[in-house]
Amino acid sequence: MNSPVAASALLFLALSPTLHAADAAPGKPAVPGKPLAAKGELLFEDHFDRDTLGEWKPVIPGFKVSDGVLIGTQDKADHGAVGRVYRPMKDVVVEFRFRLEGSPRFNVVFDDQKHKGSHAGHICRIAFTPNGIRLGDDKEGIMRNDIFEARRDPARKEAADERIKDRASWSPLKIEQQKWYAVAIELVGDQMRVSVDGKPVGYLKSPGLAHETKTSFHFTVSDKAIHFDDVSIWKAK
Repeated sequence: MNSPVAASALLFLALSPTLHAADAAPGKPAVPGKPLAAKGELLFEDHFDRDTLGEWKPVIPGFKVSDGVLIGTQDKADHGAVGRVYRPMKDVVVEFRFRLEGSPRFNVVFDDQKHKGSHAGHICRIAFTPNGIRLGDDKEGIMRNDIFEARRDPARKEAADERIKDRASWSPLKIEQQKWYAVAIELVGDQMRVSVDGKPVGYLKSPGLAHETKTSFHFTVSDKAIHFDDVSIWKAK
């Protein structure tokens, strides 16, 4: 596990379940009732009506397509599975469905592999846990190179966390096992809004979200299985 992708994914999975106060903005932010954008040009769509991964790249093994869904399972004892699809994008609307099948958590991540200012090119993400979701600005938050290094030093971690306390938000949400949920993510400029089953539940405004080019979208799955279906990405308008 020496690659930057592996190291950063493991770090964030380690942070997500515990959600320390320093990793999430205090309280639940006000979530806009109205959408940030409408759907424009369709960039990607997958309903998994086949038995191969297609365009999905298993950066960390553990993904397969079976029975009409994308299945992510942590196959390595020390690391979650990472399944990625590549598309150049900036402002987007993303929709997908998921069902927990033993796994307690997963991340949705937008990266720019050409960006050198953050660890492994991470730009932003949403972490789903049984009790809520965390929206994070990786580019200017915990994955920014100087912050990433400082947080690994116990003597500097508290000061680094104070510098980025407004780069994430936490929203309580009960997520049950073996139940399908429909997710919509709007990523527009420096704002990100997340809805689950048609209800707005999470919001973040942070400068790193406005990064000009995200080159990929991926799921990171920890522990046992999660099923995904009906993944679509549109340009936002």
